[in-house]
Amino acid sequence: MNAVTIGLAGTGRIGTAHAETLKNLAGVGTVVVADADAERARTAATKLGVEFAADIDALFATRLDGIVIATATDSHPELITRAVDLGIPVFCEKPVAADIAGTVTVLDHLRNATVPVQIGFQRRFDAGYRAARSAVASGELGWLHTLRATTLDPAPPPAEYIPRSGGIFRDCGVHDFDIIRWVTGREVTEVYAVGANRGDEFFTAANDVDTAAVTLTLDDGSLATVSLTRYNGAGYDVRLEALGSRANAIVGLDDRAPLHSVEPNYPPSPFPAYPGFMDRFRSAYTDELAAFLSVVQGTIENPCTPWDALEAFYIAEACELSRAERRPVTVAEVRR
Repeated sequence: MNAVTIGLAGTGRIGTAHAETLKNLAGVGTVVVADADAERARTAATKLGVEFAADIDALFATRLDGIVIATATDSHPELITRAVDLGIPVFCEKPVAADIAGTVTVLDHLRNATVPVQIGFQRRFDAGYRAARSAVASGELGWLHTLRATTLDPAPPPAEYIPRSGGIFRDCGVHDFDIIRWVTGREVTEVYAVGANRGDEFFTAANDVDTAAVTLTLDDGSLATVSLTRYNGAGYDVRLEALGSRANAIVGLDDRAPLHSVEPNYPPSPFPAYPGFMDRFRSAYTDELAAFLSVVQGTIENPCTPWDALEAFYIAEACELSRAERRPVTVAEVRR
């Protein structure tokens, strides 16, 4: 099969990392980058040794076999629909849109699309989460009674990011909600969420929280808890515990997990904790884009559709409503 040309929109941190990954993937012949900030795109292209388009219009004017969208969230709907209307397969970082209404509008547009749209939930490509999913599916854990998930960031993002992030459930927790659905093969029916602010004032000013705890009820009666924070000073801690009637599977429990045992005679790990998501999920990001290349080439089915993203978004929305109204909320209440 001929080498493909992949466009990339958005040359911020994640976009630049994706461009570097793409240029090293077997089967990719050309990578072309563009950004609303033309100079930033030019600088990234020069540094990485890839091609540069003066703006997004110029990027779309290039003969692309696929496009990776890593721009600000508010631009995702227009870029996704534009690419699909041109017959260009899409990989887009989550979310599809900033809210449920916008997501549903995009999905309505995609119902008759002839090309795939893959959404970026990189945990689906992490070796640990894949092993946990296999363990659940095989029955070796028995029936699941509890899942415990964490996304604990070592430090908050810049203050200006928070008002446009969508809040902790849509920005951070949505990854846990997606992976719980994917690992278990079950749907979430009800949530109860609480939040707290003990850190910087800008979270309160944005009507957000810096720490949250969520209890999820799945459609088979099993329970899941999700713990989220922006202030885990020990390091980046993302784990999933799948606890069954016969055995368990723990994701993210390695020598770089920022866990300090105070039990006597238990030695600390000699390895540094993960500083952030790019280090923790480096291999997963590579495998995710390799999967997109296979989607572009038509050799595999889309591993993460926009409809998957919507289901995770519904859970996040239910959590936000639960926190605001201090009550359990069924996912059906927010479904459209």
